[in-house]
Amino acid sequence: MKYGMIAGNGRFPILALETARSLGHEVVDVGIEGEASKDIEALAARSYWVTIGELGKLIDILKSEGITEVIMAGQVKHVSLFSSIRPDWRLFKLLGSLRERNTDALIGGVAKVLADEGIQLGDSTRLLKPLLAGKGSLTRRKPDDDEERDIRYGRRVGNALAGFDIGQSVAIAERACVAVEAMEGTDAMLRRAASLVNGRPLRLVKVARRRKHLLFDVPVAGPGTIQTMKETNTTVLAVDAGRTLLIDKGEMLAAADAAGIAIIGIDPEET
Repeated sequence: MKYGMIAGNGRFPILALETARSLGHEVVDVGIEGEASKDIEALAARSYWVTIGELGKLIDILKSEGITEVIMAGQVKHVSLFSSIRPDWRLFKLLGSLRERNTDALIGGVAKVLADEGIQLGDSTRLLKPLLAGKGSLTRRKPDDDEERDIRYGRRVGNALAGFDIGQSVAIAERACVAVEAMEGTDAMLRRAASLVNGRPLRLVKVARRRKHLLFDVPVAGPGTIQTMKETNTTVLAVDAGRTLLIDKGEMLAAADAAGIAIIGIDPEET
């Protein structure tokens, strides 16, 4: 099977390309300059590069390769949408049509433009289903009663904020929301939260915005997340089961067990 991949940062694109190669799929990769790793070039059938503002060039590449389905793998730093973007005429026209300039609106707009060109945006996790978080406790240690209460509170806060497309994560301490993830990312949010609680333990809650699709902006955690949790005395990670990618899953869970960190997957429909 042949399809396209738009690659952002992190390990997500690398793992997806490795899996595609093992399955014999032909993947044409388009890397976002300043975001994607150069390592993608050794794994894709063919690789191209575009800046974040070159929507027209992206479309031209995909059409020249005969691509009718493309997936998005990896993240693009939200601040890039403001500090680095230099839109070509296709993206400039799209931006002018948006009522809001958030992830849902922007990527949804790009998906519509691609569809108008005969290119469908596919499930971004299609190659990495085994890495999606399962339901229940994923580590040896389960959350204790205090952590469970913080998780329930954090999910209420996170799901309420998710409708505004602000961020995917909240940091909770003693049933208080200490920090909300915005454009800085989860690690920076946790470090900011840790500076505010005088050593008290934090709980990290990630939500997936209750979308019915996994086309883009899928929550991701990995070994680096665990390292930051150790640094910030964050004792538990709660994620949406079936809708959160655990990158390098075995390594991540082993690191969590070694640090005494609890990880739990929760049904997205639960409050």
